[in-house]
Amino acid sequence: MPTTKPASLRPIRVLLWVLVAIAVMALAWFQLISPRLQMLSESGTDSLGRGDYRLVATDGSDFTQESLKGQPSAVFFGFTHCPDVCPTTLGEVAGWQEEMSQQGQNLRVFFVTVDPERDTPEVLGDYVSWVPGVVGVSGTPDEIAKAVKAFRVYARKVPGEDGDYTMDHSAMTLLFDAEGNYSGLIGYQEAPERTKASFDKLLKG
Repeated sequence: MPTTKPASLRPIRVLLWVLVAIAVMALAWFQLISPRLQMLSESGTDSLGRGDYRLVATDGSDFTQESLKGQPSAVFFGFTHCPDVCPTTLGEVAGWQEEMSQQGQNLRVFFVTVDPERDTPEVLGDYVSWVPGVVGVSGTPDEIAKAVKAFRVYARKVPGEDGDYTMDHSAMTLLFDAEGNYSGLIGYQEAPERTKASFDKLLKG
């Protein structure tokens, strides 16, 4: 005789799926939607990336608002213990750089840590070394906080077990033209055609 699942289990399964959906929507909000809305809600983007922060780059230079000038740049905030978003983004950056090199172009990319307690310049240097054109950026917690505010990104420490922690952070890449002015952003796993349009605007601007 065929057996049927108890009806009492069905509400539990529905509840679990609802919780999964809520978690996915929350992740999308913090990593994709909220950063865009935050930027749009500000009175313009003329001051984006500008502030009195002074950080240390893995090439030995200082990273300040002046570092955005001279040639087009991309800025991403992440951390080396990131399980998915950061390595995926670095993989995308490697693809961007390969496509641009075939066109005789290049892009500076700054990977700014949101976890300065663990991400020293030496640690960051090893982490980004496999991607051409990427420079890691670290500094004191206070200076990192200034940079987070200047670039209007989201970053928050999330406590874990046994004193461990992870970081929630924005997942988009910010673009700046050769004058250091904000040119747009590329969302996490952005569609290729939209990514290409953003770079065309940046490099031809």
